[in-house]
Amino acid sequence: MEKSTATPDGYTYSYVLNACAKGSLFREGQQLHGKILKKLPLLNVFVQTNLVNLYATTGEDYGIRDARKVFDEMNEKNVVTWNSLLFGYFRYGDVDEALIIFDEMPDKNVVSWTTMIAGCTQNGRCQQALALFRMMQRRYVEFDQVTLVAVLSACAELGALDLGKWIHSCVFESSQFRNEPVLVSLYNALIHMYASCGEIEEAYRVFQGMPRRNSVSWTSIITGFAKQGYAHEALTIFQQMESWGGNDVRPDEITFLAVLFACSHAGYVNEGYRYFKCMKETWGVEPRIEHYGCMVDMLSRAGLFDEAVALVETMPMKPNEAVWGALLGGCKIHKNVRLASSVAQKLAVELEPDRAAGYFVLLSNLYATDKRWRDVVVTRQKMFGIGMKKPPGQSRIEAEGTIHSFLASDLNHKHACSVYEMLGLLTGQAKLQGYQPSVSEEELIV
Repeated sequence: MEKSTATPDGYTYSYVLNACAKGSLFREGQQLHGKILKKLPLLNVFVQTNLVNLYATTGEDYGIRDARKVFDEMNEKNVVTWNSLLFGYFRYGDVDEALIIFDEMPDKNVVSWTTMIAGCTQNGRCQQALALFRMMQRRYVEFDQVTLVAVLSACAELGALDLGKWIHSCVFESSQFRNEPVLVSLYNALIHMYASCGEIEEAYRVFQGMPRRNSVSWTSIITGFAKQGYAHEALTIFQQMESWGGNDVRPDEITFLAVLFACSHAGYVNEGYRYFKCMKETWGVEPRIEHYGCMVDMLSRAGLFDEAVALVETMPMKPNEAVWGALLGGCKIHKNVRLASSVAQKLAVELEPDRAAGYFVLLSNLYATDKRWRDVVVTRQKMFGIGMKKPPGQSRIEAEGTIHSFLASDLNHKHACSVYEMLGLLTGQAKLQGYQPSVSEEELIV
């Protein structure tokens, strides 16, 4: 077009900028931005909005900075402009700035609310995501199926089963969605939510009731069965997936992670080797470090330490903490103190103190189960000496529609006294029934 006599206008540039954003062609988009400034002295809102969107989708520091610069220079903004900047801050990981932008928006639509809920969930602010959904309901903002996909993702992370069930009934029983087909992504989100909340039978019912499935559908149910300990069912469904056929149903990296996870936790070593091999040979999926980590975990759990160490040493990439941690976990199961000590030393060198702390606690506990009390003391002293501090464990529970979070050794909860009193009572009753902790509470204090 540039070589012809035709002159591109603002609408032409808008379409091309949008194509650059979708294709991650940021350098080409920047070059086009320069041409636009020369060709069009006055930019309309559509061109400027697409420029904001182009830079916002990078997720990089320079991108969000340029997106904000274009945004601030605009005399006229519409809700799409605001939503593009909002998305950019979430993509960059700046949730607090996104919240400020959201509060400043003169008009909000369902996309604005959905972007907020999805962005908070993807950045680990799931409680905030559900709070936004409740606020959306209180303000009578009509949500759509895409909104519910985002909310279900937060429910899955928090274990908010009651809200997830409400959404399920809302989709299939309320008049709001009665006359529109249910999105495949919404079915997938329901499967993920039920599986994450331990309701694997309900997840499978949703899967069976789907009029159409894609790769994510199959992967979600396979992952659900694998993580709930149903390895045989997970592998059976994977075999069904293999024979299903179709371009939109092919196992990918995540599918094989679930399959290898199932093999690892069920002790299916031969099957694990076979699936690991067929990843690339049959499906053209290149194994990543996560897949090697699953294989190391499988071999370590089976007590095949020579094979596990050999795999670590011949991996095409440098082993990370997850790989070493898998090896260390197998050492704990089989009380292989010698190898565990060697692995822990590698982790101490390669990781920051706080990231290595959990592995050293595991090593200390392993020494304790072997009654090597001197090594327990030495390990704890080493942790203290280099400033290691294990991040506190966290758990959540849903009660009467409210998610309650608990941190180990946390005294800030408003019912902390009652919680610790009940915990002490339950621990005492457990000990009367013969329960013996592998390491005393005093030994676990760092």
